[in-house]
Amino acid sequence: MIIKKTIQNVLLIGAAAAMLAACGPKNSPEPFGGGKNAADTAAAAKAMEGASEPVQALYKQRCLSCHGGALEGKVGPSTNLQQVGGRFTKEQIAAQIARGGGGMPGFQDKLSAEEIEGLSAWLAGKK
Repeated sequence: MIIKKTIQNVLLIGAAAAMLAACGPKNSPEPFGGGKNAADTAAAAKAMEGASEPVQALYKQRCLSCHGGALEGKVGPSTNLQQVGGRFTKEQIAAQIARGGGGMPGFQDKLSAEEIEGLSAWLAGKK
């Protein structure tokens, strides 16, 4: 019983830490490419194709810390968004952004409907 309770506590602490880390700082100083080299910067520029300036700014503020500058995913395979539009519809992506799940926090109280629409429309095109 003690071992079961300890495991539950460890899992809860881990989940809480992941959720806190998931939203990252609002104004991350890290550029889209991570500033490591020209290849990173080029990959990030290619990943941002099709995103309006407001969507790019929103992505940098809210998504970059977990999903990476080139949409490669920084906290596990499920955070890779490079071909997310091939796996999910725009509506499914919007619901994930709004409600969260699977370790991702929900943003329905942090983003406007227009912001969620802009992000999901852009990401749905990533196939």
